[in-house]
Amino acid sequence: MDLDNPVLRLCQDGMRAEAQGRRSDALALYEQAWTASVDDYDACVAAHYLARQQDDPREILRWNTEALDRADRVGDERVAAFYPSLYVSVGLAREQLGEPEPARRAFEQAREHVGALPEDGYGEMLRTAIDDGLRRLVGRDER
Repeated sequence: MDLDNPVLRLCQDGMRAEAQGRRSDALALYEQAWTASVDDYDACVAAHYLARQQDDPREILRWNTEALDRADRVGDERVAAFYPSLYVSVGLAREQLGEPEPARRAFEQAREHVGALPEDGYGEMLRTAIDDGLRRLVGRDER
């Protein structure tokens, strides 16, 4: 993480606040990161972290959709590994909203990007989330 970037530094501070159970502080730091964003990369990161602090699945969806839009605008390797997480988050939000078909499509899009994930615990967690989401949603209309 480039800690010379103030937006990324704020997000790292927000993650630390999350880990310490200081959710309102984390939200405030992510909001500051969003306000401080100077380009689409910054906005992508800040929006994704803002989504994590939302309780309403509509807001989770809104912020992750914003992050996806910004990632598409960046369009380079800096955001490649973000896509699986963003699409999983969109899929989960759509599933919570009772939208199984868009949720399934989001999990399928996440699966299309798994090659960008690291071969570590984080990557495995996302791969499992994708598989679990697809298992829940594929064939749902046939029941």
